[in-house]
Amino acid sequence: MTTSTVHPAPAPDLPHPGGRLWADTALVFGRCLRATLRSKTSLFFGMLQPLLFLALFGPLLTGLDLGRQGSSWQTLVPGILVQLALLGGSYVGMGQLVERNTGVVDRMRVTPVAPLALLLGRTLRDVVQLVAQSVLLVLLGVALGLRAPVGGIVLGLAFVAVLSAALAALSHGLGMRMRSTTEFAAVANTTVLPLMLLSGLLLPMDLAPDWLDGVSRVVPFRYTVEAVRDVFRGDFATHTVAVGAVVTIALAALCLAGAARLHRRPHGTAA
Repeated sequence: MTTSTVHPAPAPDLPHPGGRLWADTALVFGRCLRATLRSKTSLFFGMLQPLLFLALFGPLLTGLDLGRQGSSWQTLVPGILVQLALLGGSYVGMGQLVERNTGVVDRMRVTPVAPLALLLGRTLRDVVQLVAQSVLLVLLGVALGLRAPVGGIVLGLAFVAVLSAALAALSHGLGMRMRSTTEFAAVANTTVLPLMLLSGLLLPMDLAPDWLDGVSRVVPFRYTVEAVRDVFRGDFATHTVAVGAVVTIALAALCLAGAARLHRRPHGTAA
């Protein structure tokens, strides 16, 4: 009598969690990007607003002494790029809030999609949109008189991308906590306006009184915009660029961590 040993079948290869996360992120990104491209009106006016701002405000600074080396365009365009990231990234959470209140987020959270991918996919869509707007802004700046090295422009856009990711992720996280768009807008407006004014986006803070200049040094966006202004002048290996890079990356890490925590457990659906 012969006996045979039955060996258990090998366990199937499971996908690596990291691979699944990136695949799910790409899936969510594709869905959000298609929705954005379908909204022709909001896409058009979202791109038109910063272009009009540069075209109408930029000529007012031509020939003025802004206390910086380089042309006024090398001071203004980097500031508007950071302003675009600040304004554009801070308000994207309204869309998240609307989807949460209408049940879209709940339906997506019960699918096999990795929870973090729901945040990363939306954030990546926002970064792509804001960088595309930034490219158009730079092209208009060049047409109006901006002269900057290609490497400086690319590095400046990299700063914008990192800052956009930080603010968009945090905005989506807040969208999971706020109860209404009115509440979200009130918080965003109250926070963004002073940050924008204290960052020296339109005019360098070197022109401000000493007390205001001191207050502005606690605002991280100031260091980002100063770094972008340096690289647009072709000054890459400066202390300002190094500090701006460290501050921007640290801000992005903190915002992404905070957004992931806020996104994990929503506050609840508004009545």
